[in-house]
Amino acid sequence: MPPITTDPTLLILTAILSYLLGSVPFGIIITRAMGLGDLRQIGSGNIGATNVLRTGNKRAALATLIFDGAKGAVAVLIARALLGPDAAQLAGLCAFLGHLFPVWLKFKGGKGVATFFGILIALNWMVGLAACGTWLVTALVTRTSSVAALVAVSSASAWLVVFSDGLILLLVVTLTILIYVRHAANLKRIKAGTEPKIGAKKV
Repeated sequence: MPPITTDPTLLILTAILSYLLGSVPFGIIITRAMGLGDLRQIGSGNIGATNVLRTGNKRAALATLIFDGAKGAVAVLIARALLGPDAAQLAGLCAFLGHLFPVWLKFKGGKGVATFFGILIALNWMVGLAACGTWLVTALVTRTSSVAALVAVSSASAWLVVFSDGLILLLVVTLTILIYVRHAANLKRIKAGTEPKIGAKKV
């Protein structure tokens, strides 16, 4: 972790604003705007891009992926530009928690993978792109979004070692653990061999 040098009041403000940004449920907003119905009543009921894809609308899924990633990246970039690296990491964590536990949806949010990648790219673009590449390769091989996500987020810590960036290791490990917790049901289905493939309309 970087040394904490930012004024505590500004860090608290950063945490609140970042959480609120992360809480914006772009999946629900986009599907409603495109007349695709209530995302929480579709497929797994999750608000992320994978479930949006189950509507059959690839553009909506791509838009959700981009915006969910962007809200994490924007929080980090603004905090780093205005305050410094300590605020940037706090912003990333709080934006991520906002996505997982959004106040607007009674704290029932997504699983955080796209937001994780956005945060990672903003903190260290080389590590972020390497993790995204890991997701792509794994997805092509397994055709299973959850497997690709879990492998990719796990690889991020290893990529940090490769690129010699230990300052964000604790944050990355923390987010990885949270993603695994949110994927508990997926892990059970993976073990049972019932996890749906990419593009499947039902869980």
